Amino acid sequence: MAAAAPVSVPRIKLGTQGLEVSAQGLGCMGMSAFYGPPKPEPDMIKLIHHAVAAGVTFLDTSDIYGPHTNEILLGKALQDGVREKVELATKFSIAFADGKWEIRGDPAYVRAACEGSLKRLGVDCIDLYYQHRVDKRVPIEIGELKKLVEEGKIKYIGLSEASASTIRRAHAIHPITAVQLEWSLWSRDVEEDIIPTCRELGIGIVAYSPLGRGFFSSGAELVESLSEQDSRKHMPRFQPENLVKNAQIFECVNAMAARKGCTPSQLALAWVHHQGSDVCPIPGTTKIENFNQNVEALSVKLTPDEMAELESYAAAGEVLGDRYAQMANTWKDSETPPLSSWKFE
Repeated sequence: MAAAAPVSVPRIKLGTQGLEVSAQGLGCMGMSAFYGPPKPEPDMIKLIHHAVAAGVTFLDTSDIYGPHTNEILLGKALQDGVREKVELATKFSIAFADGKWEIRGDPAYVRAACEGSLKRLGVDCIDLYYQHRVDKRVPIEIGELKKLVEEGKIKYIGLSEASASTIRRAHAIHPITAVQLEWSLWSRDVEEDIIPTCRELGIGIVAYSPLGRGFFSSGAELVESLSEQDSRKHMPRFQPENLVKNAQIFECVNAMAARKGCTPSQLALAWVHHQGSDVCPIPGTTKIENFNQNVEALSVKLTPDEMAELESYAAAGEVLGDRYAQMANTWKDSETPPLSSWKFE
């Protein structure tokens, strides 16, 4: 393995059911999908091993990344004793067939998806298994995930992009250990309802895209470097009509980072870390040097005044464009029918 990054990575408790993870995780999606062509497998395995050696042991993937190829990559990286050193999270519910996306949460699909992930990852048990998106046709109370816990195939249950009411309903059936959501300097709508709900119920918070999908690394220059296969090309915040205004946010963050003696990405990531000990950001990267830089964000300290200054740069109304081209299938659109409506087979 490559030499570990110099910063010590603390451990945190995620949720109240016993899961303990590194205070910063590693999002693995971009290694295989959505952010341009798949990266060379040997390089990505080397990066994963480097992360684990550095103390970043919370690894995040999904069956839709590829599809399937990211889980296969992790399965190879977890061989030779690495599996015992990590907390492994994957997800289900986004199916891609006949050129179309579909969200599925029916019991038969949940079980088949779990079995598929176990096989691709080469493990007997998944530490944290998320419902990636909520199937609005299926009551969230359907207990297939609970059965998978009882059978020892998964240890803890998570939800991603779920509304506060959906989280409450699911948690009443079986404890939810973590909710994964987009949370960064320029994605803060979850703070009104979802974050307080998670904290009331003792649910851990996993922040994906804490660097604004790479925007807080290089600002508008990021867009210029994206390949035609990169999904960010089509995201509203990166479109020309919004980018000029949004680039001003980055310049403010960049200037503050210069005063602090850190990079803008470290500053933006430090802001997420300062949200609380129940929050674990999972920045993704495909380069060891960027990984090391992200880990060093743990040593950036921010005063309340500095936090407020950062937040003022990306206050409501300052950020142009939605997170996705269509906000369907996010927490704003995740209500399911009542359990009484479900016909059990």
